Amino acid sequence: MYYRSSNIAARIFDRQISTPAPGTSVHHARRFYENLVPSYTVYEVECPDHSFRKFTDDGQYLISFSRNHQELIVYRPRWLSFSCNDDDCDKHDLPSKARRFDSFFTQLYCVSLASCNELICKDFFLYMDSNQFGLFATSTAQIHDAPAVGGAVQGVPSIEKITFHLLRLEDGEILDRKVFSNDFVNLTHNMGVFLYDDLLAIVSLRYQTIHILQIRDSGNLVHVRAIGEFCREDDELFLNSNAQDISSSDKNKQHQSTENHVENQMHQGQPHMGNSFLSGIKQRLLSFIFQGLWNEESDDTLRMQRLRMKFYFHFQDYVDLIIWKVQFLDRHHLLIKFGSVDGGPQVSRNADHHPAFVAVYNMDTTEIVSFYQNSADELYLLFEKFCDHFHVTSRNSMYMNFVSSHSNNIHALEQLRSIKDKASNSSQFVKKMLASLPFSCQSLSPSPYFDQSLFRFDDKLISATDRHRQSTDHPIKFILRNYPHSLKFKIKPGAHYFQAVCILNIKMTR
Repeated sequence: MYYRSSNIAARIFDRQISTPAPGTSVHHARRFYENLVPSYTVYEVECPDHSFRKFTDDGQYLISFSRNHQELIVYRPRWLSFSCNDDDCDKHDLPSKARRFDSFFTQLYCVSLASCNELICKDFFLYMDSNQFGLFATSTAQIHDAPAVGGAVQGVPSIEKITFHLLRLEDGEILDRKVFSNDFVNLTHNMGVFLYDDLLAIVSLRYQTIHILQIRDSGNLVHVRAIGEFCREDDELFLNSNAQDISSSDKNKQHQSTENHVENQMHQGQPHMGNSFLSGIKQRLLSFIFQGLWNEESDDTLRMQRLRMKFYFHFQDYVDLIIWKVQFLDRHHLLIKFGSVDGGPQVSRNADHHPAFVAVYNMDTTEIVSFYQNSADELYLLFEKFCDHFHVTSRNSMYMNFVSSHSNNIHALEQLRSIKDKASNSSQFVKKMLASLPFSCQSLSPSPYFDQSLFRFDDKLISATDRHRQSTDHPIKFILRNYPHSLKFKIKPGAHYFQAVCILNIKMTR
């Protein structure tokens, strides 16, 4: 086993005289974090009364909101302000200014986003690395018992106004806005919005539409297409033309028949299609399911029996499915989650108990490529072997390629298989694992301290996934994965943990 020195000076010298294997330079550089660990906590820091959201993935900006959820406040880290090179730095007291927030962060600006009766959605923030744009959202209060009018889905709440704001984080200038009226987009932990490179997918749960927008370099939000009721750009034109032809035909029939004159007058000018047509995306889905079952059997008798059992018997269940969540797999394919209305727009702890399906949709051909139930073993095997393909990241975010998963890390894979072996019900385990699909956008932290090749920690207490966890009285320990497998640092949760500022104390051992 190759022994790596705990002396950072020795490791820097070793880096000068040796060259890492091809393709491993980034992994080699990340190993320096085995020496660069938090070793001191500053308590009772004079901190502004803000709601802190997160750092951008490149660490350049700290995003926060005012307590009244009206203003955006952005800080830039000042990085290391104090250092110590003694053998025992813990005995030294830090200067008094180290207990002030502004000693570690500089406020860049404060921008008012919300207006009138809107509030900033504190759980929503997306960062565009290439242009350093930030996407924020403000909204009015939810109306839970809103009537389902205009083609809205019954049971989905409504929000009078949802506004997306595109800002340049360097100076806080608002570049563009996009407003959704009397709609519902699930903004909790970025669930209803997915950003991939310059493409943005926004899911309207209330009207079952996937809005695809493009973020131009100039900072404009340009509408590209809407997937839902229509799939192709000329679908609406074709249906409207067909409806006009049918309406004209009805008018001619009225002149030919006088006994039904009164009844025809009631329906005059209304296209016969009414609400009988399914949405374009739903028709694509039903066609894919039908064709798949049709092609499984060559005998006509067996084919009809299979269709009756697998398609017609569940036809209404398929029709009632609604879109819950969407993510990009690449610039041409979407991973769409379908479920029942009973599942609710908010993800609960028992979300894996609700029937759900995932489909891969090609935006160019408007075809469903594949369709799986959330308990399908085939989908789980794809998830286990190719998890990184589901955690799609922007081509500009190279550091996101080093987030540990069971597809690229043997330790994470062993942990997953251990949980699988302990599961009493294989089907429930598969549902629980696949309940996270599609993944929420920018929900993982690229911090090297979450690299399971470097450190071992209890992922029940802390992990790279951005989500709320129950606080514990026990400290969270980060243990060196390689020899000598020592405890490198620990975090003490609790009320003081959220008010503390951790600084790096580099010990130059001799």
